[in-house]
Amino acid sequence: MESNEKPKRKKINTRFYEKELNKLQIELVKLQEWIKAKGLKVVVIFEGRDAAGKGGTIARITQYLNPRICRVVALGTPTEREKTQWYFQRYVPHLPAAGEMVLFDRSWYNRAGVEKVMGFCTTDEYWEFLRSCPNFERMLIRSGIILVKYWFSVSEDEQEKRFRSRIEDPTKRWKISPMDIKSMQLFVEYSKAKDDMFAYTDTKISPWYVVDADDKKRARLNCIHHLLSMVPYKELEYKPIELPPRKDNKGYVRPPISEMTFVPSVY
Repeated sequence: MESNEKPKRKKINTRFYEKELNKLQIELVKLQEWIKAKGLKVVVIFEGRDAAGKGGTIARITQYLNPRICRVVALGTPTEREKTQWYFQRYVPHLPAAGEMVLFDRSWYNRAGVEKVMGFCTTDEYWEFLRSCPNFERMLIRSGIILVKYWFSVSEDEQEKRFRSRIEDPTKRWKISPMDIKSMQLFVEYSKAKDDMFAYTDTKISPWYVVDADDKKRARLNCIHHLLSMVPYKELEYKPIELPPRKDNKGYVRPPISEMTFVPSVY
């Protein structure tokens, strides 16, 4: 089990974390501009247990990026129509065009994880996915897509700690669901499902990269640093920008402030 294999490390210093995160986020902006300029197509998959820290890492990656270039895809429960489609079909429309990067907050690997463990798919559907997935990803890569897959690994104790934090914090309570509670009880079953998933889909052309996520700050830094190394890029040269002098708009009379409705100043 994952929880038995992780060495204990001291939590990362907050000041160091913030300083390093800022450096990495500047590099992410450079990467974004490179992707746009070179017409690259990048897909990054974030998978892992509930409360493993996927969402927090995605939020730090996208914090200063242009949502028209870098977008997040987090699909909900499939509709009745989608349930009858080819399994990968609902994900295909969200793949990037040239000059785009798409971050999947959970992806087609739902079938190998939550659907398998919770019984939301049949045994035949599950094994068909494991057989088809490597071929599907091979097609994406051959089409020119850069595919990067991250698995966020969190120990049983840390997961429970984060669930309790969500329950006690009014701003995080929405993050926990009956499905999350059940996932705690099925920790070993999820471990087995993850092992089977890796056995079939951790391929040379499309490997899984495991992120030790017991320390959220360290996990975010390590993941972003690694992502930057997966897409070779250079800083583009920008032409100097000079603001023009402001015009003196004579003759324009602004309407009285008293006629406007302002938000009350409470603070």
